[in-house]
Amino acid sequence: MIIVHYLNNSRAHRILWLLEELGVEYQVKTYERGPDLRAPASLKAIHPLGKSPVIEDDGKVIAESGAIIEYLIETYGAGRLKPAAGTPEALRYRYWLHYAEGSAMPLLLLKLLFLRIPAQLPFFIRPFGKMIAQGVQAKLVDPQLKDHLAFWNGELAREGWFAGGEFSGADIAMSFPVEAGMTRMQAEGDISAVRHYLDAIRARPAYQRAIERGAYIYTKS
Repeated sequence: MIIVHYLNNSRAHRILWLLEELGVEYQVKTYERGPDLRAPASLKAIHPLGKSPVIEDDGKVIAESGAIIEYLIETYGAGRLKPAAGTPEALRYRYWLHYAEGSAMPLLLLKLLFLRIPAQLPFFIRPFGKMIAQGVQAKLVDPQLKDHLAFWNGELAREGWFAGGEFSGADIAMSFPVEAGMTRMQAEGDISAVRHYLDAIRARPAYQRAIERGAYIYTKS
């Protein structure tokens, strides 16, 4: 039985969703964030970095969302949720699996950091901290996020999914960056393909079952 070490309202939702899509039985061990919004120290007993998601399967401990997605699809997918090897779609699939955590999430975490910095500062310097944080966002973070959002929309407008015309693990990997991006930035221009993608993934029965198992909360956008 696979055990998913699940931090509430986190990227770990994608792993529950994938397992639901695959029809694989699993158990969820839930961890609550502390007042500082960080994972509890007890997660370090599972993996030295104390991060989520982490899964245990047949004596193996596997961390990192992309690695977990690849492992589960290769082990339990039976050819599902990934394009055929050697196709252009397979190359796109590999790209988006790595892009989700390698390019999209660092930028989104930077945005979140600068949104939260002012509230963490002493009251008397908070206005200055707010000005600095807003300046960094306006000049550095937001322009890049707008480029990424336009990139997502252009790719999704081609065939509806990130790795071609069929739903795949790449769409599961990209779901969290897209949902987070839509809540942390103001959209400009046509992003109808992104909105259609969000509607499509949230309508999937497996996505809804994963919400029930993990109590994931997303912001409608």
